[in-house]
Amino acid sequence: MDTREALGSWIDGPKAAAEKMGADFGYRGERLGLPKEGPGSIAGPGRRVGALLVDGWLVSLIAFGLIGKGSPGSANMWTTPLFFTVTVLLLATTGTTVGKRLFGLRIIRLDGSRATIPQVLLRTLLLCLLVPALVWDRDTRGLHDKAVGTVEVRI
Repeated sequence: MDTREALGSWIDGPKAAAEKMGADFGYRGERLGLPKEGPGSIAGPGRRVGALLVDGWLVSLIAFGLIGKGSPGSANMWTTPLFFTVTVLLLATTGTTVGKRLFGLRIIRLDGSRATIPQVLLRTLLLCLLVPALVWDRDTRGLHDKAVGTVEVRI
């Protein structure tokens, strides 16, 4: 067997090479017992990033409108704490934020129930740190979701 085939090329990556060799990774969320597509399936990265951008943009507008009329620098200082507060309040009460709702997403526990307040607090804190959200598993769940036992699914 060619070493390049075993390791995968830098273009295809190791997952493609493993699949060529017969490995079956299944679909995103299969290991968690979630459907392949439709309501309840794991949300794709594009939807999640889009929802995060909408939420960040809305919070920035609120921060600028409430705090930054006199000095824009002070609004920037309050954007992250305001993002944390708004996200925790909305996720704890509705399971979704404005951006997530626009993109048809919801945060749930692995058993399908609503995430608890401690889960939402820790998940949002880790999301604000950014690094855990940038590290994914093969189901594209970020470390912030894995750490608290939640998953972002399509509505």
